[in-house]
Amino acid sequence: MRILENDPRIPVPAMPPTSSPQPQNMAKAGNLHNLRLPLIAVIAVLLVALLGFLYLKSQGVDYRVQGDILDYLRELKEIDGRGDLDVLRARVEGTSGKMRPIGERNARIPELLRRLQQSSGLVSSPTLNRNLPALVEAFERKTELLNRYQAAGDTVTEALGRMVTFDSEIAGLVRGAWESYPQRDRLVAIESTAALLFAHVMRYAADPTDAQRQNVEVFAADLRKAGSGTPAALREGLARMDNTVQQILGAKPVENDLFGKITIASAGPRIDSLTNAFTAETANIQTDSERYRIYLIAYAGALLILIGYLLSRLAVSYRLLESRVEERTRELSDALRQLKESESQLIQTEKMSSLGQMVAGVAHEINTPLAYVKNSLSAVAGQLPEVKKLIVETNKLLRLMEDNSPDPERLRVKYTAVRDLIHYFAGEQALAEMGKLAQDGLYGIEQISEIVVNLKNFSRLDRSKVSSFNLNEGLESALILAKHELKHLTVKKNLGEIPAITCSPSQLNQVFLNLINNAAQAIETGSGEITLSTRIEDPEHVAVEIADNGKGIPPEIISKIFDPFFTTKGVGKGTGLGLSISYKIIEQHGGRISVDSTPGQGTRFTIVLPLTPLETADPDDLT
Repeated sequence: MRILENDPRIPVPAMPPTSSPQPQNMAKAGNLHNLRLPLIAVIAVLLVALLGFLYLKSQGVDYRVQGDILDYLRELKEIDGRGDLDVLRARVEGTSGKMRPIGERNARIPELLRRLQQSSGLVSSPTLNRNLPALVEAFERKTELLNRYQAAGDTVTEALGRMVTFDSEIAGLVRGAWESYPQRDRLVAIESTAALLFAHVMRYAADPTDAQRQNVEVFAADLRKAGSGTPAALREGLARMDNTVQQILGAKPVENDLFGKITIASAGPRIDSLTNAFTAETANIQTDSERYRIYLIAYAGALLILIGYLLSRLAVSYRLLESRVEERTRELSDALRQLKESESQLIQTEKMSSLGQMVAGVAHEINTPLAYVKNSLSAVAGQLPEVKKLIVETNKLLRLMEDNSPDPERLRVKYTAVRDLIHYFAGEQALAEMGKLAQDGLYGIEQISEIVVNLKNFSRLDRSKVSSFNLNEGLESALILAKHELKHLTVKKNLGEIPAITCSPSQLNQVFLNLINNAAQAIETGSGEITLSTRIEDPEHVAVEIADNGKGIPPEIISKIFDPFFTTKGVGKGTGLGLSISYKIIEQHGGRISVDSTPGQGTRFTIVLPLTPLETADPDDLT
């Protein structure tokens, strides 16, 4: 059986005060030892943190990532520059509507910006983090302007293309109306004005000044005025030409304004500034990393020296620790062995205490069958003289009969004496009485033998026998030992059909006897009742209940009844160890014991035990 260390139920006796300073010195040393470990841990964490800091600072710029970033910026600048040249060339040549599509020309810009943002996440660069969003926004804004500029240019180019066809179309319409329209001078004026309007529109498209715009507007108004009242076909042709002119007048200023904005929105200077700032920043980082690399080398060397010193100390400490551990292991083994021996003696002491309390009762129980034996033997001894006389007379008669010439008178006398003795034994039934007395004596001896065997089994110090055991038999054995305590009480037995369990029978008998004695002592009147019950709790467990209708246990102390040395009995009537030892015995068998008590009504102890011990249990626990 194991004694658990630091069991909260086991009170720790207070040590007497001493004037020696040794305990105080030991306490101070213990406090210093407790503080030293956290201090060493903090110092180790700080040293590792400093090493990590220097390592991170010594890491220079990733030249591959740096080169990628510079390549991306350079390519973005080239694409932006080519785009500006395309716009300027189209402006000079007047072919803005025939520029390459913006999506085709700038398709790589989003991919470059995405890669640039990904690469910036691989380096710690405040410059990139600060300027990249603005650069992305600038490219997005410029792309929008280029798209709008190209759309306006497409509108102007398309309208100019239609203007070329109107020159010949108006001339054809004038000729068609020549025969039917009487005012031929107006037709000539219309044809002339249309030609002038076409010329001024072309000049305005090439040089969109305010003066050129005013000329276009004047000739357009003259043409609208001249066309009023003309044939329908001519009016419709003039209207289509006027709509085209108005379309050019509306789109050309927008195109001109967007060209100015595109010129201002060039990303080249911004890219140059970002490239220069990033290059300077990486140069500074590289300089700092070189400096921290020197610090790291020096610090690592110092750490290696410190680690070497600590390893040498550790080797010495390890050797000392091995010797101390070996010595301490021996001490603990000796202490454990002594503890188990003391524990065994403690259980045996409790047994002897219980036996001491039962001595008077057991003596009475032995005295009763002993009286049977004494009376039977006394009665038999009273009949022995007559038996002896019968044997003597019978022997004399046999000798006379063996004589060749016996005296008839003597033969008759001896025969008469033997006959009278036989008639005596037959008439008084002495032989039957002697047989009955012998049976009574044997019965008394059997009772004495049963009590002695149970006492022997209970009190033996050898607890190593673990076997299959029926708890009903254990309860019957405990009842025999406690018979004197129970002589004025009623014992009810509700013993069910339960399987045998693997256990230490001696230990469980001790538990049963202790609980039965406690139940008997808890009943103050002579009309008490004790009930013993057994049942199958579940497929793996059996249960034993020992209940009484005694005075019960007060609620305020029921939680303490399993504490060692706790007792409510008077001095000399109990050790306070019975329930504590019973609790540990049941616990070591893998079971549990519980108590339910109502003051004034009685107490019920319930024990639940497994059919087989736990596989993880120490075999010594059951021994």
